Amino acid sequence: MKTIKWIVAAVIIVSVLLSCSEDWLKPEPLSFYTPENTYVNVAGFESALLAAEANMRLEFATDGDKPSPLSSDLWTSDVAAYGSTDQRNALVDFDNYCLPSTAAIGSETNQIKRYWSNGYEGIKYANIPASRIDNITWESESAKNAILAAAYFQRAYRYYKLVHQFGDVPYLSEELTEPKTDFYTNDRWSILETIYEDLEFSYQWANDNVDRGKTNKDAVGVLLMKVCMCLCKWDRAIELGNEIVAKHPLMTKRFGNFQGSTNLMTDLFNRDAKLDPSNTEGILYVVSYPETEGSVRFGTMRLVVPYWASNAIITPDGQKGTQYPCAEEDRKTYLDNDYNVGRGVGKIHPSDYYATDIWGEKEKNDLRGPLAEEHNWRATWELYYNHSSLKKKKSEYYGQHIQYPTGMLVSDSVRCWYAWPHYKMYVPDPSVVKDIRGGETPWYVYRSAEVYLMLAECYYWKDDFTKAAEMLNIVRVRAKADPITANDINIGAILDERARELFYEEARHIELVRISYTYAKTGRPCEVFGGHVYKLDNFSGPAGVGVNVKEMGYNFWYDWVVTHNNFYRDNINVQYGTYRISVHHVLWPIPESAITTNTGGHINQNIGYPGSEDNIIPLKVGESFIK
Repeated sequence: MKTIKWIVAAVIIVSVLLSCSEDWLKPEPLSFYTPENTYVNVAGFESALLAAEANMRLEFATDGDKPSPLSSDLWTSDVAAYGSTDQRNALVDFDNYCLPSTAAIGSETNQIKRYWSNGYEGIKYANIPASRIDNITWESESAKNAILAAAYFQRAYRYYKLVHQFGDVPYLSEELTEPKTDFYTNDRWSILETIYEDLEFSYQWANDNVDRGKTNKDAVGVLLMKVCMCLCKWDRAIELGNEIVAKHPLMTKRFGNFQGSTNLMTDLFNRDAKLDPSNTEGILYVVSYPETEGSVRFGTMRLVVPYWASNAIITPDGQKGTQYPCAEEDRKTYLDNDYNVGRGVGKIHPSDYYATDIWGEKEKNDLRGPLAEEHNWRATWELYYNHSSLKKKKSEYYGQHIQYPTGMLVSDSVRCWYAWPHYKMYVPDPSVVKDIRGGETPWYVYRSAEVYLMLAECYYWKDDFTKAAEMLNIVRVRAKADPITANDINIGAILDERARELFYEEARHIELVRISYTYAKTGRPCEVFGGHVYKLDNFSGPAGVGVNVKEMGYNFWYDWVVTHNNFYRDNINVQYGTYRISVHHVLWPIPESAITTNTGGHINQNIGYPGSEDNIIPLKVGESFIK
């Protein structure tokens, strides 16, 4: 398979590249991101781009027993909350644990710093060819511009995320060849304008016929479309979206012959189907594959699946109900919960909004949801009592579905008792026979279903609700949901559809913040909150450290999350804290270490966090600080 050959080649090149400077992979302060190698030919430039593409996987994949960085994004949104209630100092109580000092901890319970460090690491790789593009002789202008286009995309991809996670951040436009400790914060809007110009160039010159997993023209188009939406360039975004979906039609019929697939949606998310040549929907992937050197595991079967193992589940008569591994004679049968769904620990607990609220009568046949007869979800109550002691005692519960345990506490139910989208999270690992946590797989970064949802949103902002409904229905009908009409369109309908389609694909917090900025920038009345008008000048709430404002009306993100995420709305109490967020958590804290090591410059802290009292006016991209 051509793609697998590319993966192996990429791993070899990147391994050689990184072996020259192992410090590149260490999560260090921003000032130390200094490449040491010299890049003197096309192969050197391509190796930097391969490193940037490999770096993209780190958002979705797990690091040992730590959650993926995407987990922290989901915990800061409407669709999920941190579920491991036996962990202290987790991102449960954001008031006390989402702080500049704790953001610097790349722990099991907080991956905010990894977004920061991985983001700037990817920017570092991208800036190498971008800075040295004229250092060699090129066979053609198009060959040169294709490399530059890929570098611009990789840099813009990180900055799109950073300006929605952290707001105003330092902008690095060139390679650092020596230590630098005099960074200044740049205005997010000028960063967006800059990467818009870069992406327009990239869209013109990026290669169109490349191996899956590499930067391509249509992936550039998706990101450019997102940036256009940030800047309210709706017509340009619609033009791009139409061009992309024309080349990447949705998969609407069963395809391939994939083991374990039962319907179209399970086809689409099967490991082999993602890279199948007949799959026209995939636009950009991060690539990992079993038995391929350098691949990484996606621990989705550990992160999202409830904690059912060990002593978590008790029979109604008080006996141990489940175990892993199960009895040898029950292995790989319906009784083998570990084999069938993975040994979850419930770190990502779907909110009621995602698990139940968005699946109504019109979604009763939706293949993406829990209501369809051929549903692709699983739930704790669909697993089985399989403890060998029950079998020995000939218990009536052995081999039966798990029942809600008598006396289960709230903390237990958060970890142990819920449903999840199995069809997306099921990533079996052929190399592991027990304690299955999820294996290697390609993962969608962009696919055309999201482009249709973006088109729907563009039409919403243009008040063309008929076209917005038409775009949503293309995605809905494919999933067997009932169509909706123009009368159903508001920002809530669009966000509901994104949740149904893109769970654990989109960085949900980022997209909610993007929409929040759009409301504040345009002053458009928000119909789902009584026509309220948001503003940019108090986007993060009132200034002041430790205020922890919980009043609606400052930004759309807070209002939407506390309305729809039951954990934060109801301030659910668990063993080590209470779920709560505040207005200023719309933006994450800049890691403290990035600020304190920047001794010759000034990096602002976000409003509401310690250090924000020392902020200065951020620079536009290209401006210099005048002392």
